[in-house]
Amino acid sequence: MVQIIPDAETRPFWDGIAAGELRIQRCADCEAAVFYPRSVCPGCFGDRLDWFTASGRGTVYSWTVAHKAFGEFADQAPFTVALVDLDEGPRMLTRIVGPQFQLKLGAHEPGTDAGRVRIGDRVELVITRLGADGPELPCFRVVAR
Repeated sequence: MVQIIPDAETRPFWDGIAAGELRIQRCADCEAAVFYPRSVCPGCFGDRLDWFTASGRGTVYSWTVAHKAFGEFADQAPFTVALVDLDEGPRMLTRIVGPQFQLKLGAHEPGTDAGRVRIGDRVELVITRLGADGPELPCFRVVAR
């Protein structure tokens, strides 16, 4: 079983996920929104990072289909992985979920976009448990093309 072990830096993020929210940081010095959790702003190197609840909305920047997975996730392949630009600014690596993205080998014809996400699609947060005993993770579903 995959287990998430929060530390002092990541606990507010995981507490947000447990509450059904996407909590990210904002730098008090330069006001940049920051993801992934860290102790120093990547923009100005300030160390005054405060937590806030993000909207949970974003835009697909890029995507791919993982046809092979390992360990606990091996039986979940293929699945759609995307880089999502959150409306607040940061870019996040995540999964795209929903019935149309539960791809199975041979379930779509090569060369078509059946069941696929598109760059520029609008997405929203869906807290998803990946696997029967897996952790809850921030995933996204397509809401508009």
